[in-house]
Amino acid sequence: MVFIDGLAEPTNPGTGTYGYVIYRGDKKVEEDCGLAGRNVTNNFAEYRALVMALKSLKSKGWVVDVTIRSDSRLLVGQMSQRWKVKGGGYIQEYKAARDIAAEFPSLAFEWIPRDQNKEADLLSRIAYEKHKAL
Repeated sequence: MVFIDGLAEPTNPGTGTYGYVIYRGDKKVEEDCGLAGRNVTNNFAEYRALVMALKSLKSKGWVVDVTIRSDSRLLVGQMSQRWKVKGGGYIQEYKAARDIAAEFPSLAFEWIPRDQNKEADLLSRIAYEKHKAL
């Protein structure tokens, strides 16, 4: 189970940051956060969170029975192939996510309300505080 989140502050587009948390069963096994980019949209940051989490999972060989949970309806809808991808400033990250996701034999996406994504949200905010002044 992986929880991801991204943000762009103080405006959208703005300084983009991301956070993710990986659980195996009930045990948290990894968390990370970082800079997604400058003058990027929140959707770009959401997709960067996904890319970074998938890269981490892949590096550990954890590619089976993975569920990604996100409070981004756009990301979940597009990655589940229920929504079309029409364009936007996040397309390069979307394509990177689709390429990495294709290497996972069983990958599911679930939308969750923001209040169920507090850990990943907090990590993205911690990353923003670290990178906003740079």
